[in-house]
Amino acid sequence: MLIDIFMLERWIRLIAIASGVLVICLPLLRLWQSRDAIRGRSSGGRISWTRWSAVFILSILYISVGILLWKPIPVDISPALRKLLIVIGLVIYLLGIALYLWGFMTLGSMFGVSNIKGAQLYQQHQIIESGPYALFRHPMYLGVILVAIGALMIFRTWAMVLFTPTAFSVILRARREEELLAKEFGISWVDYSARVPAWIPRFFHRKVKTE
Repeated sequence: MLIDIFMLERWIRLIAIASGVLVICLPLLRLWQSRDAIRGRSSGGRISWTRWSAVFILSILYISVGILLWKPIPVDISPALRKLLIVIGLVIYLLGIALYLWGFMTLGSMFGVSNIKGAQLYQQHQIIESGPYALFRHPMYLGVILVAIGALMIFRTWAMVLFTPTAFSVILRARREEELLAKEFGISWVDYSARVPAWIPRFFHRKVKTE
């Protein structure tokens, strides 16, 4: 039983690490490709932090801190609970990865980086309403939150104890971006945000009776 759990954890963790590396590398590559793109309207401060070089350096620092804190939490749990945590964690983690990549691929050249202090658009920026953005406005950020929760359940390290709460800072980043988009697109953004919820898709709609 214990050997099975160890093997299960090993394979699940390898899958999680491989997909996590993909999620880190693809956005960096897209930012590098768009490093010379003409910038448009901005909001807030620290806009320089959204450029490729700054994001690359911050990513290296983030990973370095994670490596230093990559030590297991001293919590004794039963084999059954251990297996349950890692399986549920993998489901949540992969769902988050899928949401993030779906949003990333849908954005295409519109993909950019913001922070809680500032955000910036491209000169030819557009509102994307296809793919996951037809269901809710922040699929990539929701994916980040799900990945963090799933990773905490899978790895159970001090690094994930630190990083999981910080993942929720994307909520503040989403607000900053929405303020900027509202200024840039006006009524078009108001109409889109009225039709499409921020975080939870509306799969069911009540039919309004008309006389």
